[in-house]
Amino acid sequence: MGVLRFYHLTRAPVEQTLPKLLRRALDAGMRVQMRCSTAERAAWFDQKLWLGSDDPFLPHGVAGGEHDALQPILLDPEDRLHAGIDCLMCLEGAPVSPEDVAQLDRTFIFFDGHDADALAHARGQWKVLTGAGLGAEYWSEASGRWAMERSVPAADQRA
Repeated sequence: MGVLRFYHLTRAPVEQTLPKLLRRALDAGMRVQMRCSTAERAAWFDQKLWLGSDDPFLPHGVAGGEHDALQPILLDPEDRLHAGIDCLMCLEGAPVSPEDVAQLDRTFIFFDGHDADALAHARGQWKVLTGAGLGAEYWSEASGRWAMERSVPAADQRA
């Protein structure tokens, strides 16, 4: 069972936050799946990654092609976990199950701190996932830099 992190976005939007974390995951040798909320949002994120940022190019593709298994970063709006994925990044309320988290080295859930519905959804995900016995970390950028504000150990590590 891997690391589960919730990222509370308050200073920068997800499209500015993702490239750095994607680069770190790739540099660590991980294959990443970005689980998007809709096909339209997957296409939008695809364009953002192609247009780039200050980071070097991030090799990626949208699920449904013949080379899905070869993509270092795979964008998919479907609620499925592709074979060979090490890190799942859930965006804009995309679902994640305890079973998904248990299979992965890393699971990241990003949510917009300025959206009341997104906050409520993330709180619900926190309750479900920690209630299933998973450990979780809550990360915030409210201080101006990312810091872990709270953590809950996995059930098998709780006193």
